Amino acid sequence: MVLLSLGVLLLLAGMSPVFSEAAANNTFRPGEELRSYRRVRAHLRRLNKPAVKTIQSPDGDTIDCVLSHLQPAFDHPRLKGMKPLDPPERPKGHRADAATQNSFQLWRVSGESCPGGTVPIRRTKEEDILRASSVKRFGRKLAVRSRHDSETGGHEHAVGYVVGDQYYGAKASLNVWAPKVTNPSEFSLSQVWVISGSFGTDLNTIEAGWQVSPQLYGDSSPRFFTYWTTDAYQATGCYNLLCSGFIQTNNMIAIGAAISPTSTYDGGQFDISLLVWKDPNHGNWWLELGSGELVGYWPSFLFSHLSEHASMVQFGGEIVNTQPQGLHTATQMGSGHYAREGFGRASYFRNLQVVDWDNSLIPVANLRVLADRPSCYDVQGGINSVWGNYFYYGGPGRNDDRCT
Repeated sequence: MVLLSLGVLLLLAGMSPVFSEAAANNTFRPGEELRSYRRVRAHLRRLNKPAVKTIQSPDGDTIDCVLSHLQPAFDHPRLKGMKPLDPPERPKGHRADAATQNSFQLWRVSGESCPGGTVPIRRTKEEDILRASSVKRFGRKLAVRSRHDSETGGHEHAVGYVVGDQYYGAKASLNVWAPKVTNPSEFSLSQVWVISGSFGTDLNTIEAGWQVSPQLYGDSSPRFFTYWTTDAYQATGCYNLLCSGFIQTNNMIAIGAAISPTSTYDGGQFDISLLVWKDPNHGNWWLELGSGELVGYWPSFLFSHLSEHASMVQFGGEIVNTQPQGLHTATQMGSGHYAREGFGRASYFRNLQVVDWDNSLIPVANLRVLADRPSCYDVQGGINSVWGNYFYYGGPGRNDDRCT
């Protein structure tokens, strides 16, 4: 029996990076490593639901078509046995922008899609979890304050925001880039934040946009993502469908999958439109991508403050600066170029709107712009008849001229 157990452990050591790394460091502890391996496998079973169809993406992702009522959200005790809700009424003033093409994600380029009644879910691999600091923290942001005017925990922002009213949603269009992320534990993202609560332990946020995150995804591709928290990123919430929370209703969009094409410097610009709004009838927060592509919703019971309304809406970019070798990171934000370079070169948010108490989309009023570290990443706002309220933002991070 002892010999058999030892053989099993040696087999596991050959299969899993958890074991091989421990052996290389001469810290191999059979009982502890086996428990760690079992936790990883159990988490994979919770996340990866049975698929009725599987699609291989050119970038190596596996997309599983999972029956809608079996997606991870319905593991939540308050959702067990339920099914996704029907779409709500759109906000008044919602108009048809240029529709986001159905194949804006790499997994769709072959023409394959998930059948009706299912949702496409990016399959989580063992190595995805092993890149995280722990199974518990996989798919979650670090528990740091995210205040719009505070650079904390190495997080730096260049944003536009509105505050001082009651907000029931937000809409914007933003162009997509593939910024360079120089450290695997850093990320670069561009997103919309819908925020309520204090910037302490009760912060509620709903977030959606695109990000480059080597630690989360294992590559440098920009990916469509969502996030939520109800306790300032401490114990609740997660990215995408990596916990019970967001309920997906769309069978054509995979949250966490790579976006293609992307914008190019002095070339074509590819942007996406995002709308987040609170259904006035049921109180859930819905997400729309492009024009009419409902992605799904966050149930209102997930939140404390956001169960009523938001107190702030924020648009813009965020990076993590781990200060490698004691210097500022060279991780790029947005296009990797400063706001002053303008259209075709800098990243932008345009046609900024909020949803008011009457479920009406209206232009943002009194937009403020702020950059935590303007020598590294800056922001410039404006308004015109075509783009309404807009701003350019971003930057290269560490460089010899301004950011050191």
